[in-house]
Amino acid sequence: MKLSILMPVFNESQSIAAVLERVQVVPLDKEIIVVDDASTDATSDLIGKFASDHLKVIHHVTNQGKGTAIRTALKAATGDVIVIQDADFEYDPGDLPRLMAPITEGKAEVVYGVRLLESQKLVMRLGNKFITFAANLLYGQNLRDIETCYKMMRRDIALSLGLECRRFDIEAEITAKLLRAGYTIYELPISYTARYENKKLSPIDGLPALRALLKYWRWKPSAQ
Repeated sequence: MKLSILMPVFNESQSIAAVLERVQVVPLDKEIIVVDDASTDATSDLIGKFASDHLKVIHHVTNQGKGTAIRTALKAATGDVIVIQDADFEYDPGDLPRLMAPITEGKAEVVYGVRLLESQKLVMRLGNKFITFAANLLYGQNLRDIETCYKMMRRDIALSLGLECRRFDIEAEITAKLLRAGYTIYELPISYTARYENKKLSPIDGLPALRALLKYWRWKPSAQ
């Protein structure tokens, strides 16, 4: 199976080159789709140096948010399976083969990488736990981390969700729609180290995430 790694990027000149190098050496049949969301630093130039047959670069003329960048990358993806990859050092691409194994083995259709949140500041850690608690309460689940970046699934499943959210609330939207469509989310532990330099997510982003959970509570797949 081929993996499409969707990477939204905005002003990550300090980390993007090293992250791309790490992703490129992941021992999987893969393509990398980088969406530069109108960066204003040297990010665009750095990404351009990595462009190849296996690494597509798409540029947004204006900044449209993480959710829109993910949707742009998804439209360009050709792999059997997709995963979202942040452009910083919080996540270790070395975890991707282990996350993909349950899908290639036919044991799962959707896999989430679960973080240990001890490295997060208290307010962020509590916010993450609250959003996951709210999702579990609303959707009758027992998930451990719905805000993780590492959401992996078959590409056809991702396309069927009809994603709409433009910013960080896309994380909650993905989870809500997967659950409403009846998919089981298989969770595996991953490596994770919180970062705060150039951090774009803030505690206030928990409000749109909660709104998305409520908004899509009655959502139904178009086929139904």
